[in-house]
Amino acid sequence: MSDISSSPSVGDCTKPGTALTEAEVEALVRGICFKTGPPRTLGVEVEWLVHELRAPQLPVTPERLEAAYAALRTVPLRSALTVEPGGQLELSSPPAASLTECIGTLSADLDAVRAVLREAGLALTGIGTDPWHPPRRFLHEPRYDAMEAYLDRTGPAGRAMMCTSASVQVCLDAGYEEPGPLGHGRRWWLAHTLGAVLVAAFANSPLLAGAPTGWRSTRQLLWTEIGAGRAGAPDPDTEPREAWARHVLDAPVMCVRRESGPWDVPDGMTFREWTRRGSPTRADLDYHLSTLFPPVRPRGHLELRMIDAQPGDDGWIVPVAVTTALFDDPEAAESAGRAVKPLAERALSLPAPHNPLWTDAARAGLTDPELHEAAVACFTAALEALPRLGATPAVLEAVTAYRDRYVLPGRCPADDQLDRAHGKDVRP
Repeated sequence: MSDISSSPSVGDCTKPGTALTEAEVEALVRGICFKTGPPRTLGVEVEWLVHELRAPQLPVTPERLEAAYAALRTVPLRSALTVEPGGQLELSSPPAASLTECIGTLSADLDAVRAVLREAGLALTGIGTDPWHPPRRFLHEPRYDAMEAYLDRTGPAGRAMMCTSASVQVCLDAGYEEPGPLGHGRRWWLAHTLGAVLVAAFANSPLLAGAPTGWRSTRQLLWTEIGAGRAGAPDPDTEPREAWARHVLDAPVMCVRRESGPWDVPDGMTFREWTRRGSPTRADLDYHLSTLFPPVRPRGHLELRMIDAQPGDDGWIVPVAVTTALFDDPEAAESAGRAVKPLAERALSLPAPHNPLWTDAARAGLTDPELHEAAVACFTAALEALPRLGATPAVLEAVTAYRDRYVLPGRCPADDQLDRAHGKDVRP
């Protein structure tokens, strides 16, 4: 998908080293974060925990991780491979013209990655939060040193998020400029309302440090606890470009970069204040945008960040297929909108994820009756739409199996983890 740093320039204010005014920041954000037009491409970013192949509860030494990652850098992949602060692996697919292309590309790259890790006695594990190990930072770079220092001010959730969490992030085009089921305003609203249903249906992180947390998506709880300025959404009742530009300006600056030595970590300075009393550049703005982690992040396209990593080698395919169908098929988008509209009242016009709807989704999953009803309707709409999007029989079978195993009975993968933790048998 397109990235902020490669977006077109807006006037002379984008020249290197040129200080930005408040008005220029707002114009830039409006211009680069919502690129409208027909929804044509999609992508997925999949994060994985890396564990011992035969005993995932045993920690992997940094030396073994580094050796395995050095080997992976020699493997030709179409997807971008990056390492997260705690040593998690992320694969980001290139923009794909179809769901089948997207799944095929990432599946082939994952096969290649798994083969290399298997030789090292390691494996990828799809869980929203590491249920065994405390946070331990693998990467020691100025960016992550500054991020840790900033997040430590709000408590331990930041370190847990950085080092022990993993997700499936679905990237979709922003949509048409004009109104309609595929219009960018409608897709923005749908992402923030349907997002709670996706949290509940795919919750897979009920454990942290070996114990149940009381939440089916502890990963979502961690994001909530690091603060609305860093991980919250903008005003849901405001036009998307206006809302996001205001949010960017009013969000705290995480760090001010230096060419050498540790980076500065301001205490409470917003980007708006920086423009009024300092001299942030276009590069500073681009970096600031990369440090905002709302559940729906506009980067030209929409990056949906609320889905926990999924169990099994191919578990990630189901949320990608369901989400794509509900956004890119006009009939399914209409059905999803009708299904989730009653839920919007529970949000109380508060931004996600800091509202009752998202809190209930993360805590209760599909045991919540209204979320369960909406999830059943959305999976039904997705299954009807997927053949129209050219989905393969294997994808249809995977989505159907997930619906039958989890959605219809009001469960999610987190319930399997909890059953195992309580000594109950769970079918593979």
